[in-house]
Amino acid sequence: MKNVLQHKGYTGNVQFDQDDMLFYGRVMGMKKAHIAYEGKTVDDLVKDFRDGVDDYLDMCVEEGREPEKPFKGTFNIRLDPELHKHLVVNALDEGMTLNAYVKSVLQRAVSEVHI
Repeated sequence: MKNVLQHKGYTGNVQFDQDDMLFYGRVMGMKKAHIAYEGKTVDDLVKDFRDGVDDYLDMCVEEGREPEKPFKGTFNIRLDPELHKHLVVNALDEGMTLNAYVKSVLQRAVSEVHI
């Protein structure tokens, strides 16, 4: 994957601010916790990302609470009714539930991008 960092099950994006000549990012997939990081170099960025995740996990331990897990595996999607109907018909033709069919379509799409 391009422009992402991984550490202890957390994924962060990587962006670059040309005006400030600074790399920065944020851990993705979290609703409540916000972990941001930055660095003038790639090494600094990676270190700040890892330190941010580690600090968050340490804080959760100290406070006796469960860390938020990113990407819980569910999301809502809004479709136009005609597309929804076509997906249900295709799922039934494949002998699958709508959820299983959409999951298989998304897995194929992602594997084509080599993530």
